[in-house]
Amino acid sequence: MTGAAGMLGRDVMAFLAANGDDPVGVDMEVDIRDPAAVGACLDEVRPEAVIHCAAWTDVDGAEEREADALAVNGEGAGNVAAAAARHGVPMVQLSTDYVFDGTSPDDYPEDAPTAPIGAYGRTKLAGERAALAAHPGGVRIARTAWLYGAHGRNFVDTMRRAGAERDEVTVVDDQLGCPTWTRDLAPVLRALLDLPAGVYHTAGAGSVTWAGFAAEIFRRAGIDCAVRPITTAQLGRPAPRPARSVLRVARPGAPRLRDWREALADYIAEAT
Repeated sequence: MTGAAGMLGRDVMAFLAANGDDPVGVDMEVDIRDPAAVGACLDEVRPEAVIHCAAWTDVDGAEEREADALAVNGEGAGNVAAAAARHGVPMVQLSTDYVFDGTSPDDYPEDAPTAPIGAYGRTKLAGERAALAAHPGGVRIARTAWLYGAHGRNFVDTMRRAGAERDEVTVVDDQLGCPTWTRDLAPVLRALLDLPAGVYHTAGAGSVTWAGFAAEIFRRAGIDCAVRPITTAQLGRPAPRPARSVLRVARPGAPRLRDWREALADYIAEAT
């Protein structure tokens, strides 16, 4: 597995190890931009499957350095897929709700047209296409959204800290998405390896705005802090974000994650 030291990667590694698999994880020591390095890694490990979590995840940074982000998210995904294809093993490629433009009034099914509005989404879509082209019939695209987990910086922990220190926080209220706990996502990624190739939507069920998410975090954590809604324009971040990128599971037989509120309650209960 690539990206094994990341927030998602650590939960995936833990799940695999606890459920009878023998995971081998790599992280920054293998440069996925280098096809020779990727090939040598898989030649040594000789995996039965590949879960590709490594990625450029800095959305605003991608806007300023799109070529660098593309080398990781686009070309890197293609390199990993090509190596998996050479070994004849299935692969899961992580992707994002940001491949959509967010203008649809409806939730996005797996076959909805993609139209990313920012560099991060463009590079992740390039990675989807590169992986599918390099390993036809062998790649499962797992689009997810708004990840949080115990092993990395995330919105839930940021809000808990801010809420404990302030009487009020300002949070964007015009972006709607699907919060997803990395621990809930880990078993779904493993399950995809046994399902047909193609695109899957793997985000927490239901949807909420960032401001609504913050309010629920405070409620579940017992924190007395007000949430003042603001617009994305008022926040003034460099990269555009889709206004409504809610992912819907329409594919028959696809795994479904539980409601985001249930997952959040368990995460906070463990963290306190």
